[in-house]
Amino acid sequence: MTKKEVDKALEDAEFRVAKTMPKNPHSYTLRKNWENDDEFVKVVLHMRAFGVRERFYKTSFIYYYANGYKYWTMGAPINFGAYTEEDTILINRAKV
Repeated sequence: MTKKEVDKALEDAEFRVAKTMPKNPHSYTLRKNWENDDEFVKVVLHMRAFGVRERFYKTSFIYYYANGYKYWTMGAPINFGAYTEEDTILINRAKV
């Protein structure tokens, strides 16, 4: 996918507010809610290839900047087809 296609897919995705971390306001989109799982996987791979590594407290994540947000996953593996909860199941975003 091109950057333009990835940015559009992220812009069009349905995000929900994460209520469990009020001191770190952000939203998330669930893999299971994407109409096309291959597209979700390609978006995550693009984010990881073209994002930047930044620290968040004692951990670091790869952040992908687009659409006025920074997007990230928790770094779990990506599996095609049948995936489990140990795999990447969501994309987070926070306003920049």
